[in-house]
Amino acid sequence: MIKTRYNNRKFLLAGVALAAVAPSSAWAEEVAAESSDYSGEIVITATKLNTSLQQASLSATAVSADTLKENNITDVTGLNGSVPSLVVAKSGGGERMVTIRGIGSETPENLNSQPGVSYHIDGVYIFNSIAANAAFVDVGQVEVLRGPQGTTFGQGSTGGTINVVSREPVLGQFGMNGEVGLGNYNLMNAEVGMDVPVGDTLAFRVYGNRRKHDGYAYATDVEGYDKYDLDDENSTSWKAMARWEPTDNLKVTLATIQYDSNTHGAAQKNVLDPSTDPRILTQDYPGRSKVETDLYYGTVALDVGFATVKSITSYQKLHSEQAWDGDGLNAALFKDVTYWVGANPWETGYFNYDHVALWQSDNESWTQEVNLSSNGEGPFKWIVGGVYLWSKNDQYIVEYRAADNNLVRPPLPVDTAWNDPLVSTLTYASLQSATRKAWAAYFQGTYDLTDKLALTAGIRYNHDEYSGTSASSNGDIPATGSGSYLQPTLSPGLSTNEWTGKLALEYRITPENMLYASYTRGFKPGGLNGTSTSYVNFGWDTGIKPTYQPEVVDSFEIGSKNRFFDNALQLNVSAFYYKYKNMQFLDEDAILYGEGTANAPSANIYGIELEANYRITDSLRLETSVSQLNGEFDADYLALDPVDALAAQNAAGYPDWLFWSNYYAASLARESARKNINGNKVPKLPKWQGSAALVYNGEVGPGELTARVQYQYRGEFFYRVFNNEFYDTTPAYSVVNLYAKYEPKGLPVYFSASVSNLFDEAGVNSRFSDPYGSSQGFETYIAPRQAIFSVGFSF
Repeated sequence: MIKTRYNNRKFLLAGVALAAVAPSSAWAEEVAAESSDYSGEIVITATKLNTSLQQASLSATAVSADTLKENNITDVTGLNGSVPSLVVAKSGGGERMVTIRGIGSETPENLNSQPGVSYHIDGVYIFNSIAANAAFVDVGQVEVLRGPQGTTFGQGSTGGTINVVSREPVLGQFGMNGEVGLGNYNLMNAEVGMDVPVGDTLAFRVYGNRRKHDGYAYATDVEGYDKYDLDDENSTSWKAMARWEPTDNLKVTLATIQYDSNTHGAAQKNVLDPSTDPRILTQDYPGRSKVETDLYYGTVALDVGFATVKSITSYQKLHSEQAWDGDGLNAALFKDVTYWVGANPWETGYFNYDHVALWQSDNESWTQEVNLSSNGEGPFKWIVGGVYLWSKNDQYIVEYRAADNNLVRPPLPVDTAWNDPLVSTLTYASLQSATRKAWAAYFQGTYDLTDKLALTAGIRYNHDEYSGTSASSNGDIPATGSGSYLQPTLSPGLSTNEWTGKLALEYRITPENMLYASYTRGFKPGGLNGTSTSYVNFGWDTGIKPTYQPEVVDSFEIGSKNRFFDNALQLNVSAFYYKYKNMQFLDEDAILYGEGTANAPSANIYGIELEANYRITDSLRLETSVSQLNGEFDADYLALDPVDALAAQNAAGYPDWLFWSNYYAASLARESARKNINGNKVPKLPKWQGSAALVYNGEVGPGELTARVQYQYRGEFFYRVFNNEFYDTTPAYSVVNLYAKYEPKGLPVYFSASVSNLFDEAGVNSRFSDPYGSSQGFETYIAPRQAIFSVGFSF
């Protein structure tokens, strides 16, 4: 089987690259921003029309660099609460799980799987959720498009798209900006950027950032430490970008972004931890996390009169090493405390004492795109293009278990562990490799039927090919480390083809008021599982299949975008209904360690979103957003929760170390725990979510003051499709953030102070069950209260 887990999903890195200055992209239609008196306004530049998003038939939100700073948002996770219907949760190992309107990824553990919300940095498509853990680097704005973007953004955007837009070099103007910030938890943040022009046609921008802080939480029982920090930060990032415009019709952009992080990893607290403090973890294994990403991309855009032709190229590498306390408790608790499954006592013992000593992932990928977009002011605007992607991913896993913590060997290089099957504490080792090739062609156009009515239509053809190898060992008898080694086997290849598209009508009542209705289809490719499952071994149809199917979303949306009272009020509202087919999720198998990706046949998702910005006075404005969402599965599917499977096999008298000597009877016991998910709630879909912010900007004394107070609320949701009340219920939380910035007149400096999570809310970011190994339940928490004081400059 391919045992992919926690932190290595989708190392299919690099999608279509497009610099922020380019007018369009095949994988992603670029959006840019212009400011107004009261709110950031997204402008679509895909057809070089600079059409206001207020006049476009889609739901989107722009979060400006100022708003990111004011709310201490440094990465994707911080967007929770700032965008309607967006949920950023964490999986095992701290991996980000981005969901929009209930659609994202439920299979981060699968090496072949893709996200449901595509993530871009300056138009570069990032397939890898580990890369999405990186901090924002020199950001101008973050744009979130809600709903399937299957035509121009392509596959992997069934839920929507996030596009991070960097600051560009400025032609003909030298400039510098920088900031140093200090805060509690020994936070230190230092950043500096510089624009360097070379004549009037060439400019460079370089930027660097160093950020670190102590852990927000700590483990109590790691040998050699009184407190072993977790949820710490220790990162370095830098960016270099060149912009060259030798003529009026030629633009060339080249860029690289580098990111390096070396920390103790995420704080994942076992839900059975005896400590009642959410920031104190009774764990004894030292976690660690190392992530290195290298991104290179370039765009050449040539205006040939009737249209603009572009070539877009990207290359990306990633190296990641992870280790963590797989059971989430210490050896003493496994020795002295009865292990519980839900509300039922199970047994006392060490057999679920588990450490992930090494989870290493490596990726290399590149893309090439060519597209042609129309110029001119005629009634028909269009874009046509094609793209090719190649990506290779390798993964290495070593896992240990012991009845005595002193017997757990230190982390080994994976090749040493792989050639040492007699290690008494080795329970699992895996080597995997996967390669993906994909190409797509698309066309989209908008025709003005009248001066008020416009029709948009688009179509895209997607082709994907997967291949891979895997080998693994299960050493399931702690006393001897015995278990079988599987020689590397070739996984069955997989090829998928799918059409996606869009059809929309836009009616402009006035220049400030419009209505729209749209149909959009989104698509996410299928992929590969392994072969050691009950379906392969016993022919049980409920077992995990060697391959899983693509998922498809048919979206129907209506909306209205408005400005009233001389543009003092901007009010946007949308309502949508999704028919979600073949949702990919992580399901358990009757055979131990046979888990993999399965397809839930059908679900319905529907909701309403509202965003309103009101300029109360010239100096004071109110920004609000709210979403109300619902969704449930509406077809029969017998799913197996790993928690229930483990309880069933042990109740039948087959703990892990007896499974393989009785594997058919034990598999029957596990199979009996399947439950129908028809009627269950779609995961990561809070019924209510919203925010409200009051912002002041005006002259105070000899300078200008910006002050902001924001309230954010995220409602309760189930983390997994199983809807296990004990393990899956992620409770609601709310936070208040404060910010103030003062800029003295005539000076290029400013001073700022912020407090995020003012009341130190221990909000649960996610609550999930380990699908492998220990089958324990975990919680991760939002960041605690953090106060930061900064001094910056800009000229």
